[in-house]
Amino acid sequence: MSEKAYLVLENGTVFEGKSFGAEGEIIGEVVFTTGMTGYLETLTDKSYYGQIITQTFPLIGNYGVIPPDFESKRIAARGYIVREWCKEPSNFRSEGDIDKFLKEQNIIGLYDIDTRTLTKIIRESGVMNGKISKTNSLENIDEIKDYKVVKAVESVSTKNSYENNDDGKFKVVLLDFGLKENIGRELMKRGCSVTVLPHDTSAEDIIKIAPDGIMLSNGPGDPEENTEVISNLAKLFSSGIPIFGICLGHQLLALSQGFKTEKLKYGHRGANQPAKDLLTGRTYITSQNHGYAVVSDSIDKEIAKEWFVNVNDETCEGIIYENVPVCSVQFHPEACGGPLDTTFLFDKFINAMEVK
Repeated sequence: MSEKAYLVLENGTVFEGKSFGAEGEIIGEVVFTTGMTGYLETLTDKSYYGQIITQTFPLIGNYGVIPPDFESKRIAARGYIVREWCKEPSNFRSEGDIDKFLKEQNIIGLYDIDTRTLTKIIRESGVMNGKISKTNSLENIDEIKDYKVVKAVESVSTKNSYENNDDGKFKVVLLDFGLKENIGRELMKRGCSVTVLPHDTSAEDIIKIAPDGIMLSNGPGDPEENTEVISNLAKLFSSGIPIFGICLGHQLLALSQGFKTEKLKYGHRGANQPAKDLLTGRTYITSQNHGYAVVSDSIDKEIAKEWFVNVNDETCEGIIYENVPVCSVQFHPEACGGPLDTTFLFDKFINAMEVK
């Protein structure tokens, strides 16, 4: 029988639930994601580093645990909250249940709480810290309030470079800020050899490789914290090498050109975010996971133009830079497990390398 456990929010709200996954206590930034499927991709997305994930969909784990669907080998999140988890998953590809997986990954979970009310609190008050604990005490509330997500990219980026598909038509450098594996898979599917490099690889070392293109990955944390990366991207910007940024890569590229970023009230996390292409007027349904955004008014129109905007709140979702083969999007065109509406952006990147 599961033991009682609690979520204590920094505003003093306490939710009583039950423990699953690993034993212990953990503090993190509590966020919610609206994805109805793709819980494995969510759990293994390094962009959740330092955060406690709340799933708004009420039943999680019904198709089990499927390692080939992982976006990384390790869970980077601090904790996991669901309304209900499925103890008997049904799927011919399944290799276990969600409780066992969390235990193996040493991730503390909480279930049987009112995730709808929790989501409403975050939506109305904004993202806040919380603690999953065996007690409902408010004595250590200052400890919860003081928690900060720091050194996020440094913590999740690869420490060593590695290559995939070394006989591809195009040589692409993929800078790892906390990458989702499907970014590399989409590139290899299009005939690219992919060299994954640590986040702090210098511009000079990247140029020495003589890549046909540079891909900037997604990742966690405050983009402004990555001053060394921003400086390197400023040097790469005018190299003539096609560059495509995704999510955090999009934000870092914008910062390298003097634009600004801001923290959103509760972020965009889920597989149902509408992004409008300002060049065509078409709206795409996109997968997203971010808590920061580029400030639209900070974009220098002599350097770049806004490409996509979020239909819900009109925040910046993409930028095309003038006179250089550089562009970026806030959402995830690789979108594993879906939707796949914007995978054509990888083809656009391939075209840029062909005409380089």
